[in-house]
Amino acid sequence: MLKPSDASTKIAVVVTMLAMMAGCKPVGPNYQRPSYTPTPLYKETGAATVIMPPPAPQGGGWKPASPSDGMLRGKWWEVFGDPQLNRLEERIATNNLAVRQALDIYMAAREQVRVAQSAFSPTVSAGPSFTHNQLSLHRPFFNGAGGSSSFNDLQLVGQASWVPDFWGQIRRSVEAARAQAQATAAEKANIELSLEAQMASSYLEMRGLDMEQQLLQSDVDELDAQLKLTQQLLEKGVDTEADVALAQTQLESTRAQLIDLGVVRAQLEHIVGTIAYYKIPNFSLAPEPLDLKLPQIPLGVPSQLLERRPDIAIAEREAAAANAQIGIAISAFYPSITLGGMGGFESTHGGTWIQGPSSLWTLGASAAELLVDGGLRHAYTKQARDNFEAAANNYKEVVFLAFNEVEDDLSNLRILEQEDVAQRAAVASAETALRITQQEYNGGVVSELQVLIAENALIQNQRALATLETAEFTDSVQLIAALGGGWDTTQLPH
Repeated sequence: MLKPSDASTKIAVVVTMLAMMAGCKPVGPNYQRPSYTPTPLYKETGAATVIMPPPAPQGGGWKPASPSDGMLRGKWWEVFGDPQLNRLEERIATNNLAVRQALDIYMAAREQVRVAQSAFSPTVSAGPSFTHNQLSLHRPFFNGAGGSSSFNDLQLVGQASWVPDFWGQIRRSVEAARAQAQATAAEKANIELSLEAQMASSYLEMRGLDMEQQLLQSDVDELDAQLKLTQQLLEKGVDTEADVALAQTQLESTRAQLIDLGVVRAQLEHIVGTIAYYKIPNFSLAPEPLDLKLPQIPLGVPSQLLERRPDIAIAEREAAAANAQIGIAISAFYPSITLGGMGGFESTHGGTWIQGPSSLWTLGASAAELLVDGGLRHAYTKQARDNFEAAANNYKEVVFLAFNEVEDDLSNLRILEQEDVAQRAAVASAETALRITQQEYNGGVVSELQVLIAENALIQNQRALATLETAEFTDSVQLIAALGGGWDTTQLPH
């Protein structure tokens, strides 16, 4: 049995060790996010659909990066107001295998945090043992009168060992594991955002093709009627066979364009079905021309981009993990201290096994310091510092490219908006030209060729306008994705 003084001594030792551990800060540098100072405003102002932030507060600038009420939240694709797109996007999070795989990777990384945290606790083991021993009768100094050389040894012993985290190796390991887990969570968000943007772009582009197909089908119907009229005039001797051939050529050429659009549309439909994880043979979307209104996109201030994009969060969290590795490497320069103890019961007979006089225990501590390692620890520490510098530069590069991507999308929308205005004027002019040419043809002033040329010009300008309108929608999607969609760093697990 332990005496009161022995128990007090043990408690005092434990309290002292805990106090020492609490007073030891982890070695290595504490993490500071790599510095990157964004410009106060974007260079590009975008199109009329881009909502610019209000003027900076008087007497001061914008506060450091933080999510604001003006940012898109959650299901960003709902700004397009298309119920079918909403249903397709909703399937990504629950059905897409790439997203599910990313979730599994995050769950595994989260468990690695628990693995690292387990090192804070002591290891305890216990169990009984039984041995029957036969001693050699010829062993040195054996006294034959000393009793039996055969005996049993029954033990019920528990052991415990604990490595206090004096130098912060475990704490830095937990930091690294937690940062890596957060990076995998951001990677999942990045994969989702990429797939959501690809889904929206492909779907809207497909609807844009439906709009072009509708235009071409209308032109086919009109050209078919024109061909029949030309054939009738040929029979009356008004038009020539050349006029009929030209009308036939224009009709078949437009039909070929219509078929070509169908090929591209089928490919886009397959992309949409694949992302939403539908079995392609059973998946189809009915033609529906693009008649949506361009969404309003809140831009926000540049500093907020650091908090909005998951790829930036990935790079930043990887830098944090690399910084923690420096402390882990430095802790190897300090002695390894282990506290241990053992206690239980031991006897040669079962009747006296679990009794006070059969009790046994030991307490101890050990410390070991590596004196010579051929420069191994210095190399590991230098390697860890270099890895952090690489991660910090990668973070800055990701941020730099992110700002360029936003500027590119803003300029694209601005230019497309200007092109849209010019192309609408071109379509109006082509319609006027065709109307006048048809009137002149009916009056016998111009030939069938002039009518066909005017009709072809209208078709091409109408298609160009439809392509521009589609591009405005897909570039809106790209801008939303470049701004991080509806995500921000507050969604990272803690």
